[in-house]
Amino acid sequence: MPPSHDAPHSPSVLRLGMAAGVGTSLEFFDFSIYGTAAALVFGEVFFKTGDAWFGTFMSLTTFAIGFLMAPIGAALFGSIGDRKGRKVALFAAFVLMGAATLAMGLLPSYAAMGIAAPVLLVLLRLCHGLARGGENSGAAVFAIEHAPVQRRGLYGSFVAIGSPVGVILANLAFTLVLLLPDHSVTSWGWRMPFLVGGLVMAIGLWIRKGVTESPAFEEMAEADEAREGPARMPLKEVLRTNWRRVALTAGVNIGLNATTFALATFMLSYATAPAPEGLGLPRQPIVNGSLIALVCHAFFNVTSAWLSDRLGRKPVMITGAVLSLASALTMFHLTSAGTVAAVNTAVVIGFSATGILFGPMYTYFAELYPREQRQSGLGLGFHVGAVLGGGISPMIANRIISATGDALDVGYYLTALLVVSLLCLFALPETAPVRVRQPEPAAPARVPAVD
Repeated sequence: MPPSHDAPHSPSVLRLGMAAGVGTSLEFFDFSIYGTAAALVFGEVFFKTGDAWFGTFMSLTTFAIGFLMAPIGAALFGSIGDRKGRKVALFAAFVLMGAATLAMGLLPSYAAMGIAAPVLLVLLRLCHGLARGGENSGAAVFAIEHAPVQRRGLYGSFVAIGSPVGVILANLAFTLVLLLPDHSVTSWGWRMPFLVGGLVMAIGLWIRKGVTESPAFEEMAEADEAREGPARMPLKEVLRTNWRRVALTAGVNIGLNATTFALATFMLSYATAPAPEGLGLPRQPIVNGSLIALVCHAFFNVTSAWLSDRLGRKPVMITGAVLSLASALTMFHLTSAGTVAAVNTAVVIGFSATGILFGPMYTYFAELYPREQRQSGLGLGFHVGAVLGGGISPMIANRIISATGDALDVGYYLTALLVVSLLCLFALPETAPVRVRQPEPAAPARVPAVD
């Protein structure tokens, strides 16, 4: 087997963690400020209608549209990462993500330019989605391939923790924005977090510039130079040899993404919207509660990833899936009390449970594929699941409330998707080195082979 990647040229753990996590933090910062803005102000700024709840639905629909591009981005940037290098793909996706966010912050409103405003917003949202498809999967592979064999789960959490960190930063940004008068929030205040995304992009590019290509890819590139024949086609190969694993990894992510984005995006609009659709609660304390919940999510991300290096990926993730399922059944019972404390308690429970499931996920998905297909396989599986789960869950939850008037039905919807995640987890093999003897690099592609 190749060495455990403790080579002299490997970056420090701190530098690698920052390089891997900064892109995912920007990704989720961008997606979260969009989701928060969609829930709170975009219905008025870009989708002004006579029905405020329907305007919110339209803005949440554009949130979902971004997810539709992610599998295409995963295929595009995954192929680049598997053929040209993890760093090349990461830089390209990162720049596209940051540039789209910056442009959103400068976009005129519907009142200023009419129908062109929401059209341009949707186009920029599509760029968001395309970049998202390459960013988190590329960063995960990059971190894991730099990791010592027995610490891959922990290194993978550098990327996983970027999710709550990005959402925390987004919520902090909107916490400051919401200190402004309401008319200032809708006229110009909402733009400030988007403009900050441009600064984050510059910082991230500087951090990543100093990190070397992953040792596993360098070995693979050397082998490609010595090999005769046509160029590798990683996307084609992963769909030919490992399509079942792509489908199962997508299934694992469906329930997780649906629950986390329902908590991060839908819950904001549900808690703050006026009755009868919402609870009519003040925005600021709900955002503050989300911050506490996301800190819990980050803690359980790292803890569960660390445990997965010692106990195995599947036992930890199955525990997280069962707890997430239980939380989905109880969250909306709690929110029916109609108080800020009840909503915030529900969000803390939900984010804590999903943090356990999410912590080892990137590492586990990466270990399911050979290195020649790793970024393509991880990216496709993760983002197809994200489309079917997280991308549409806020929009579906909005329509469930509109149709039934009962938030408990949203909990049942999330529960059904988490059952899918649990069943797919049972169908996949264990991959953690502590539980599985690692095969040699020549093993067939369908065998989990992390090298």
